[in-house]
Amino acid sequence: MDNRNYKIPKEVNQMIFGLRAVIEAIKDGKDIESLFIQRGLTGELYGELKGVLRSFDVPSQQVPIEKLNRITLKNHQGVIAFISPITYQKIEDIIPQIFENGEVPLILVLDGITDVRNFGAIVRTAECSGVHAIVVPKKNSAQINPDAVKTSAGALYKVPICRHDNLLGILRFLKDSGLQIIACTEKTDDLIYTADYTAPSAIIMGSEDEGISFELIRNSDYLTKIPMSGTIASLNVSVSAGIILYEAVRQRL
Repeated sequence: MDNRNYKIPKEVNQMIFGLRAVIEAIKDGKDIESLFIQRGLTGELYGELKGVLRSFDVPSQQVPIEKLNRITLKNHQGVIAFISPITYQKIEDIIPQIFENGEVPLILVLDGITDVRNFGAIVRTAECSGVHAIVVPKKNSAQINPDAVKTSAGALYKVPICRHDNLLGILRFLKDSGLQIIACTEKTDDLIYTADYTAPSAIIMGSEDEGISFELIRNSDYLTKIPMSGTIASLNVSVSAGIILYEAVRQRL
């Protein structure tokens, strides 16, 4: 079996295992970064776990028992979870506070950024450039593990990270809250310098291979791209994020 798609944190200091332990951790409000469940698991406690996962909207992955045994040989009972080193926040709570503080919101939305080090580097730049919060999807997003924290130089403890199921719904909320949506994409002729970042803004960055999803692009107010004069087709996404964020900084100064 090819397990290359499974992402397992290199450090296990935030690991919990066992059905009851994981159930109680979720009920206690712990932010679960990743949850691995043995394929074919049954039983009353597993039924309780499934109900808790639905109630708290916690994503999980079904994996073969060999994968779990490679993480730990202790009695995991078919369930291993990793607690996030940060506490996720809700963008719906953050936006009103930004306005109450008399500030102009600058939000970063990351669509499909799965590389941990790219993610950490983006968060570091976001903190330096005054981004108020970063929004990521619950699925298809980089894990926030010790590597991400290290690459961010600790910025992950400073910038609010908001993890949501439906990015399209979040975009609509941001627009209803008075923010303009600016997508950084190659699917336009307009350069990043044409947008007015002095207004309340949310900037979307997509993955290097797939870019921003069609639905998010369709619901954006402006499409902008970074000018390119070389022969390589694209920049690293963390570099691209730095370029567009500091254009926003330049305008706001």
